[in-house]
Amino acid sequence: MEFIYQFVWIIPFLPFSISILIGANLFIFPKSTRSLRYIWAILSILVLFIVMIFSFIILWQQFINNTIHQYLWSWIFDKQIDFKIGFLIDPPTSIMLVLITTVGFIVMIYSDSYMSHDQGYVRFFAYLSLFTASMLGLVLSPNLIQIYIFWELVGMCSYLSIGFWFTRPSAANACQKAFITNRIGDFGLLLGILGFYWITGTFEFETLFKRFNELLINNEINLYFASLCALLLFLGSIAKSAQFPLHVWLPDAMEGPTPISALIHAATMVAAGIFLIARLFPLFQAPPYIMNIISWIGAITALLGATIALAQKDLKKGLAYSTMSQLGYMMLALGIGSYQAGLFHLITHAYSKALLFLGSGSVIHSMESIVGYSPNKCQNMAFMGGLRNFMPITGITFLIGTFSLCGIPPFACFWSKDAIITDSWLYFSGLGWISWITAGLTAFYMFRIYFLTFEGYLRANLNKMSFISISIWGDSQLNNKKLEFISKKLNNKFDKSFEIDEHNNKKEFLEKGKYLYPKESDNKMLFTLIILALPTLFIGFLGAPFPQGQAGSDSLSQCLYPILKNYSEITSGNWSEFLLNAINSLSIVILGIFIAFILYGPISIFPKNLEKNFESLLQKNLNPFISFIYNWSYFRGYIDFYYDIVFIKGTRLLAQFLLFFDEWLIDGIVNGFGILISSGGESTKYLEGGRISSYLFGLILGIFLLLSSAMF
Repeated sequence: MEFIYQFVWIIPFLPFSISILIGANLFIFPKSTRSLRYIWAILSILVLFIVMIFSFIILWQQFINNTIHQYLWSWIFDKQIDFKIGFLIDPPTSIMLVLITTVGFIVMIYSDSYMSHDQGYVRFFAYLSLFTASMLGLVLSPNLIQIYIFWELVGMCSYLSIGFWFTRPSAANACQKAFITNRIGDFGLLLGILGFYWITGTFEFETLFKRFNELLINNEINLYFASLCALLLFLGSIAKSAQFPLHVWLPDAMEGPTPISALIHAATMVAAGIFLIARLFPLFQAPPYIMNIISWIGAITALLGATIALAQKDLKKGLAYSTMSQLGYMMLALGIGSYQAGLFHLITHAYSKALLFLGSGSVIHSMESIVGYSPNKCQNMAFMGGLRNFMPITGITFLIGTFSLCGIPPFACFWSKDAIITDSWLYFSGLGWISWITAGLTAFYMFRIYFLTFEGYLRANLNKMSFISISIWGDSQLNNKKLEFISKKLNNKFDKSFEIDEHNNKKEFLEKGKYLYPKESDNKMLFTLIILALPTLFIGFLGAPFPQGQAGSDSLSQCLYPILKNYSEITSGNWSEFLLNAINSLSIVILGIFIAFILYGPISIFPKNLEKNFESLLQKNLNPFISFIYNWSYFRGYIDFYYDIVFIKGTRLLAQFLLFFDEWLIDGIVNGFGILISSGGESTKYLEGGRISSYLFGLILGIFLLLSSAMF
C-alpha cells in the first residue's frame, strides 16, 4: 500500500479546498450559504474525517516499514536555483498528522454545538478548516521555504480566529497583539532561513543537513555566523510557541472562541514552534551554546508560566499560562537533547489540554445562562463553584485532564513529564530544580482551578449577590487588609434557596427569577469530552518501560521511531529505576495538590482557624511579601506593563520626537531659507524708487565703502 504516499497531497488539499469553497460562497451567495449552515458544517467535518482516516493509514505504513518517503515537484527552475515543492513523510510527520486531524476533528464536532447560536457559524468553520490545512501543510513540508509559507498561513489563521468577534475591542486588540508579536519571530525565521541558504546553497532538509555537517567537519564555516542563523531560526519558535520573552500574545488570544483556543493550544499554533525545533534539530545541535540557550529559555518559560498561573481569575487565561509552562517543558527537553521526551510531551499534552479547554468551554456555556454573556463574568472563577453537582460529566473529564497535566500516574502527561524532569536532573542540577519546582506549581494551580470551578458552593445567581474572589493572597481591591473567603451568609443563602427548590415546585421557583443554576452541556459537547478523555488516560502507556518483546515495547520502538525509540530502549524493563525517578517528581506534585486542597478544597483541615492564621501572618510583616507574590502572578509578572512603557509608549514618544524634528528642524531649515529670501525681496523692493539721483548716490556710497575697506 505504499502507493498511498503518492496521494498524500490530499491531506492538506481537502480542508484547504472546503475552506476556500465556504469563503467564496459567503462572498457570492451570503444568504443562501448562511441558510445552509449545517450542511457546510457537516461537509467540513466529513472532509476532516476522511483526512483523519488517511493520516491513520499513513501512520500504519510507518508502523510497518519505518521508511522515509519524499515526493517533490519543480516549482521554480532557473540556471542558478531549482526550487521544488512536495511532501515529506517520516515518523514524526505521520504522528503529527494523526494528532492534528484527531484534535481538529473533535474540535469541529464540538464547535457545531458551541457556535450553533453565533451569527458567524459558517465563517467559523471556514477558519477551522483553513487553520487545520495550514498546520498539515507545515508538518508535511520538505524544505525551509515551504515551511515558511505555511508558517505564515498559520499566523494569518490565528489572527483571523482570535479576532473572530472583531466587533469586540478586546478581541480586535488581542488578534493585533498576536499578529505583531509573531511578526517579530517570523522576521527572525526568514533571516535564519536566508542565512542557512547562504551557507549551504539549499533549502531541502536532507541536503541542508548533509552540507552543513560537511562544512563543520572541514572548518569551512564561520561558527559565529552559523550560531546567529540558528538563533534567528529559534526566534521564530520563541514567538510561535509563546516562549519568553515573546509569550505575551498567548493569554490575550483567549478572546477568541473556546474551540479555537483548544485548537491553538493543542494541535496547531503553539505546536508549530516545537515541531520546527525538532525538524531542524541537526542545525541547533552543531553550533556551540545554542542548545544551552534553548534549554534555559524553556526553563524560564516553564517557571514563569507556572508562577503567573497561580492567581489568575479567568479560567481560560489560567489554562493559557499552563500551556505556556508546558511548552517551556518541551523546549527545555529539546535544549538538553532529550528529543524523544520533548516530542512525547507534545503528544500527551495536546490531548490533555484539548480536553481541558473544551471542558472550560462547557463551563462557560453553562455560566452564560446565569451571569450573562460577558467574558469578565462567565470566565471568572470567582462566579463559579460547585459545578460538578450540576455538570458531572464535564467535572469528571476536567478532573481527568487535571490529573494528566499535573503528572499523576497513570495519566498521559505523567510519562512524558517524568522523563523530562529526570533528564533535566541528569543534564544540569539547576535545570532539574526548575523543572521539579514547576511540577509542584503546576499541581497547585491546576487543582486550584478545579476546586474553584467544580467544588464548593455556586457563587453566582441572577439576584445581585456579592461576588467574592477566593485567594490565599487576599484581594488587591480590598488593599490586602483582610483575606476574603466565601462567607457563611452566601453559603446559608445558597442552602436556603436549594431547600426551597427541593421542597417546592422547581419550575415555578425558576420562573420567579430568584435563582438559576447551571446545567450540563448537550450530547455533542459531552461526546467530544469523553472521546478526548480516552487518549488522556491511555496514550501515555506508549512510554511505559515495558520489557522488550511485550506489549507496548515493540509498537513503541516502531510506531514512534525515532521519537521514542531511544527512550524506550533506555528504560525498557527497568521498573526500579523508573519508579525511583517517578517518586522524585510525584513528591512535589502531591505537595502542590495538598496545599491546593487545604486552601481551596471543599474540606479544610483547619476550617475555623485558617483565616485567623493567615491574618496573624499578615500582622507579622509578611503582608508585603505575600502581596508581591500575588501581584506578580495577577499582573503577569509586570511584563506586559513594561512592554507597554518601553515599546508602545516608547514608540509613540519616538514618533512624536521625529515629528518635532521633522517639522522644526528639517522643515524649519527649508522654510527658514524661504522666509529669509521672501523677506529680503520684500525689503529690497522699497529701494526701487525710480530716481536716478538716488541710484547714483547709492552707487557712489557703495564704491566709497569698498575703497575704505580695501585701504584698511
